Amino acid sequence: MRLSKLVGERIKEIPNGATIKSHILLLRAGYIKQVSAGIFSLMPPAQKVSLKIQNIIRDEMNKVGGQEVLFPVVMPRELWEKSGRYSSIKDEMVRFKDRTNHDMVLGMTHEEASVHMALNTIKSHEQLPFMIYQIQTKFRDEPRARGGLIRVREFTMKDAYSFHLSQEDLDAYYKKVYDAYVRIYKRIGFKNFTVVEGDNGMMGGKVSHEYMAVTPAGEDSLVICPNCGYSSNMEVAVAVKEENDHTVVGEMEEVFTGNAHTIEEVCAFLETDAKHTAKAVCYKAEADGKLVVVFLRGDCDVNEMKLQKFVRSELLPVDVEEFGLFAGNIGCVDFHPENAYVFFDASLKGLENFVTGANKKDFHIKNVSMSRDLSDVQFVDVALVKAGEKCVHCGAELNLTRGIEIGNIFQLGTKYTQTMGMKVNLPDGTSKEPIMGCYGIGVGRSLASICEEKADDKGLVWPMTIAPWHIHFCPLRLDDENVSAVADELYNKMVAEGIEVLYDDRNISAGIKLTDSELMGMPIRVLISPKTMANMEAEITMRETGERFNISIKQLIGELKSLISYEIDEINKNA
Repeated sequence: MRLSKLVGERIKEIPNGATIKSHILLLRAGYIKQVSAGIFSLMPPAQKVSLKIQNIIRDEMNKVGGQEVLFPVVMPRELWEKSGRYSSIKDEMVRFKDRTNHDMVLGMTHEEASVHMALNTIKSHEQLPFMIYQIQTKFRDEPRARGGLIRVREFTMKDAYSFHLSQEDLDAYYKKVYDAYVRIYKRIGFKNFTVVEGDNGMMGGKVSHEYMAVTPAGEDSLVICPNCGYSSNMEVAVAVKEENDHTVVGEMEEVFTGNAHTIEEVCAFLETDAKHTAKAVCYKAEADGKLVVVFLRGDCDVNEMKLQKFVRSELLPVDVEEFGLFAGNIGCVDFHPENAYVFFDASLKGLENFVTGANKKDFHIKNVSMSRDLSDVQFVDVALVKAGEKCVHCGAELNLTRGIEIGNIFQLGTKYTQTMGMKVNLPDGTSKEPIMGCYGIGVGRSLASICEEKADDKGLVWPMTIAPWHIHFCPLRLDDENVSAVADELYNKMVAEGIEVLYDDRNISAGIKLTDSELMGMPIRVLISPKTMANMEAEITMRETGERFNISIKQLIGELKSLISYEIDEINKNA
């Protein structure tokens, strides 16, 4: 490819609205162009990267028995009503009417379409297990599009669906896909990624794992045990919290606290520690409008994803006064509101001598005892995990880090086959709903996340396995006839030998050429100039390490082929 003909341009300025490394560099290097919020066109270099990532995914899915299919982007309402998700999924799913006034949806995921494909097609237990997958464009009307390709509304995704007769069979296949995903990310070039326990969310099912690119740019909080390897998304993480003091001292006493409403204000007023308080955090359940109250230790925070599972509803902000309560003075003693969900977090278990609200304006109660003053309390785990808390498996202190979700796998059970009426015949004449697994990879997110991991202050740095071109060929001083003639000859030889090469054939300054080569991030740069031509040599620079050496032009093609093969082999060897 000649750079003078490449669609796209390189720019120096940081584009407006771009705040993270991958977004800035992909725009500056001419890889992507924004069309609308969360919607991007992939320019030729990015499309080449995307296709290479897709081919790695395709290869590994085929190795575990996957059969590639293609589901429709547009589906009728009835398909989603069968599963119940037409009404349960809110504004993220785009709904519209076709010209016959029929209700349709844009596919944001394809569980329903996969079951529809198998329905009445797969009839016998002898046809199971099987897995079908696609690489397809999807649309989710994401309210918080951000970070370039990290969180978008339109995206390319590989999604796969497996069907099994037994849980044991699903477990065995789930492990095969789990391992295939590890190989995929290693082959793409990731070195800093982890697998964590995940939340199934709208997908349903019980078992799930998320593949996370570990990076400060991530919006997911990850909980990692450095000792035993326990890892989890914050949404479902568990930990052993600091032990409470079990000694009961003193009788309950109502005290005036006036304008002290927050935990910090109450602790300062009563000269106590947040660990010796019980605070109330309140919401409204979107599903039925009921008040939701969570009591937890004052030094803890609510994990809203965990709480939503107990309430079985999205959570909304609430003005507690509409329920006759006093903000900042809500307490757990004799608290029995009508028509409300009330939860006690496990952080309160065994807590004695603590402060809580008095359920009257300007007052709190001190010397409260969980064992003495509250009876028949059922504890739940709805608190966020904090750094330094102990691992439930080995007792080591937990670390917190950030990550970008680049893939996920779920055990769906019979949620979709049951609701959509899919059964297979068994040898004894009965029938059974197959058990499903679901496996997704975000192609664009993977592309952006590898940029976050590899890029430096000069620009992008592509692993050899997914680089748009392996070689960035930079002849300097193309106005020199000798350089120009040798450059064209070398370019033609590279192409003839199957070397993927981007040829900077522009007759511009060396500074611009070298800066562009670093910005665009090809793994190897080859430079010739009047200076190197004096010795009939070319200069080779490895983009990631900065290693630089000269080689004779006669040996160049063979050396490049060896370098490319070596780099690809090293990446694949570790996968």
